[in-house]
Amino acid sequence: MTPDGFPGSWRPNPASSVALFEQLRLQVIHLADNGALAPGTRLPAVRALAEKLDVAPHTVARAYKELEAAGVVATRGRHGTVVSARDERLGDLSQAAAAYAAVAKSRGASFAEAVKLLAAAYDVP
Repeated sequence: MTPDGFPGSWRPNPASSVALFEQLRLQVIHLADNGALAPGTRLPAVRALAEKLDVAPHTVARAYKELEAAGVVATRGRHGTVVSARDERLGDLSQAAAAYAAVAKSRGASFAEAVKLLAAAYDVP
């Protein structure tokens, strides 16, 4: 997908209980994960995307900020905001998973028990 193609026909749903910035954040993650937004794809500027989606610039800025904190995108100054490669995004998470697995094993937890604990923690806000 070219930068001009994003967000395509997708628009946030103002009637949803999910905040507009969160809808945008989830959409970018979805597109990056399924390859529709390839690594290196430049996302539209905050103001341009806000205008296109008919939302406040702050909404787009917050989504971009949270995407950057999660490693999904990187801001490169004058070169804009670009989609990060999946292996870059998951590097820290992979390291954390390895550490968690090591601790779980050292405490005698089975794989199923470790996954159950992770699932329970994942649902915590």
